Amino acid sequence: MTRDDIMALLARRHDAIVRRDAAALMADYAEDAVVESPLAGIVKGREANAQVYRTFWTVFPDRVDHIEEPIVDGDRAAQVATLTGTDLGGFMGLAPTGKPFRIPIVYLFTFDDRYIVHERRIYDFTGMLVQIGVLKAKPA
Repeated sequence: MTRDDIMALLARRHDAIVRRDAAALMADYAEDAVVESPLAGIVKGREANAQVYRTFWTVFPDRVDHIEEPIVDGDRAAQVATLTGTDLGGFMGLAPTGKPFRIPIVYLFTFDDRYIVHERRIYDFTGMLVQIGVLKAKPA
């Protein structure tokens, strides 16, 4: 993929996330794409990854990705974003807390000639759980 191809794919990806369109989102992932995240662990395949998104959108229906310009190097890209949302759907089987979160996140992508083949998400999962009230933290 060229740099322009990758930039266009990442723009489509963001648009699909904004529209909550799992099918459009997964169209740019390889059939056997692997996504690693602190929340879902290692998830392989389009349908499994689409389900992760649908679950996240249900729990955090107001989720917003505030994305920055990606850095592209060959067949890889990195993108920094800030994720915001509110626990309105009940996280991890718990009752909804109604509390918001705001976390920085880094997406690391690897592409083949057409698709995302690997994605790694790096973020403070524990900090997110504290913000939405699922975990308690002692004051410093």
